[in-house]
Amino acid sequence: MNVKRFFLAAVVVFIVAEVLEFLIHGVILASTYEALKDLWRPDMESKMWIYPVIGAIWSLLFVYIFVKGREGKGLMEGVRFGVVIGLFVGIPMAYGTYAMIAIPYSLALQWWIYTLIECIVLGVIAALVYKPLPAPAAGSAASE
Repeated sequence: MNVKRFFLAAVVVFIVAEVLEFLIHGVILASTYEALKDLWRPDMESKMWIYPVIGAIWSLLFVYIFVKGREGKGLMEGVRFGVVIGLFVGIPMAYGTYAMIAIPYSLALQWWIYTLIECIVLGVIAALVYKPLPAPAAGSAASE
C-alpha cells in the first residue's frame, strides 16, 4: 500500500463526504428534519462534533477497504465498490432506524438512496486518487 496515496485519498474522501453530508442533511432533508423535530434529542446540537470524527474514521476505513481489495481496474472499480458499500451501510442504517424510530418510510428510503449515491461518488473519488502508478522505468523500483 502506498501510504501517501492512501492518506491523500482518505482526506479527499473525507472532504467530499462532509460536503455531500451537508448538502443531503443540511439542505435537501432540512425541512423533513424540521417537521420531525420532536423525534431528535433536545441536546442534539451539543453532540454535532461527533459527526466529523465519525466521518474521519469512516473515510479512513472506506479507503483502506478499497485499497486492500483494489484490482487496478479504474473508475468502474470505484463505482462497483461504492455500490457494494452503499448497500452494505445504507440498508441497515436506513431501515434499521425506520424499524426503531417513528420516522416516515419516505425518509428511510431517501437515506438509503442518498447513502448509495454518496458511496458511489466516494468510490469514484477513491479510484481517482488511489489510481495505479505509471509503470516504472526499466531498472527502477516503485512501490504500489
